[in-house]
Amino acid sequence: MLKKIRLLIIASILGLLALSLVQGYLINNSYKLKKDAFISETRRSISRIDDLAPSLDKMNDVWQDHFLNVIADYYIGKITKKVVLEKLNSTTDSLNNAYIKTYNKELLKKNIGYNLKFQKQVKKIILLDSVKNDTIFESKTKPSFRLLGDKFSIEDGHKVSSSLWMTDHNFQRIINGKENSITFDLQFQTEDRMNIEGWENIVLSRMTGLLLFSVFIFLLVFGLLYYSIKNLITQKKIADIKTDFVNNITHELKTPLATLTLATKMLKNKDIKLKPEIIENTVNTIERQNIRLQKLIDQVLNNSLGYQEIKLNKEVVNISDYLNMIVDDFQVSLDSKSIKIQKNININQEISIDKFYFTTAILNILENAVKYGKENLEINVSAKIDKYFILSILDNGIGIPKKEQPFLFDKFYRVGNREVHNVKGLGLGLYYTNEIVKAHEGIISVESEVDKGTNFTIQIPLK
Repeated sequence: MLKKIRLLIIASILGLLALSLVQGYLINNSYKLKKDAFISETRRSISRIDDLAPSLDKMNDVWQDHFLNVIADYYIGKITKKVVLEKLNSTTDSLNNAYIKTYNKELLKKNIGYNLKFQKQVKKIILLDSVKNDTIFESKTKPSFRLLGDKFSIEDGHKVSSSLWMTDHNFQRIINGKENSITFDLQFQTEDRMNIEGWENIVLSRMTGLLLFSVFIFLLVFGLLYYSIKNLITQKKIADIKTDFVNNITHELKTPLATLTLATKMLKNKDIKLKPEIIENTVNTIERQNIRLQKLIDQVLNNSLGYQEIKLNKEVVNISDYLNMIVDDFQVSLDSKSIKIQKNININQEISIDKFYFTTAILNILENAVKYGKENLEINVSAKIDKYFILSILDNGIGIPKKEQPFLFDKFYRVGNREVHNVKGLGLGLYYTNEIVKAHEGIISVESEVDKGTNFTIQIPLK
């Protein structure tokens, strides 16, 4: 059964991992789709601003006219390619602040609802010739540069559109003292890019419902698996405890029943009937075994009570007198002289408790110390007052493993949880002790180490 539970846990973990991977894949795909949809939506909103706004169009005409004249100087060899680009940058830089302000005004009219930056990048400048084209600039061999707009890196932006400016230009220039009319064709390619501030958060906010639903589904599945496995383990534990209890109670009942059976047979024997002293001994044996059976039944019935069902009849007792009496009586009942009990309970103060129940709780702990003790067992009973009445019962017995300690006060639980124990018992003593302490609104705790001993501590309010 334990092997099956382990396999179930492993399968559940693998299932959760698979579910997590599938959910992660679907969320990632949804994120990409939302991102693409958001970028496309923004791109459509601003794609024609630069072309349709009259004020921006005029600025574009200014730098284009100036640039054509610069190209004319380059065409006749008066300046180099480097100077062409420098003059282009100088012209657009002088217009850029006004361009950005105007562009932002046009952007406000679109009522987009989030911060956006825009720039126009130069991709290619080519002089066309029927013999051989002259490439002044091309982004394939050199990094593209900003023509107009805000500053941001290419990696931080998204492409809006590409535009190609084609023109044939006629100009007059004096060459070798003569005025000549020269024509050239120009190809000027640009790319519009945008930078959306916090676009990741915007996309994620649009996925809030999906993310919350995914987390809810994951937590629900995880919770159901955890509850199912925990419930299965609890049911197995209860089944094992019940089996253990049945085996223990059966073992406890066999001896008195066997004795009663034998005594009954003896009473039926004709020879025995003629011997009154044997009959009397047999009757006494039957009476003792009957009392033993009754005690077993009472132990099961009474010690199974929960603390809510325990009706306390409190009375005020002197702590020192009460505890000394219990310990002294217990010590007198011990058969072994090798068990030593030390007391440190000199407290001249009173406390309100139910003497019958509280005495039962203390005796259960003392009896357990003796049952699970070892040679030269020493038990130390001490008490003190520190906001609470604190009773400590320490022994140097065999101790309790750490993994067993959380279950000590469970009903029918016995350390080791085996069907066969060296010590007789039903696993009800510590459970009942805990219920009695809780009925007194107190708490009981245990500290133990294997082969070093165990310390039970009871705390009861002073009222």
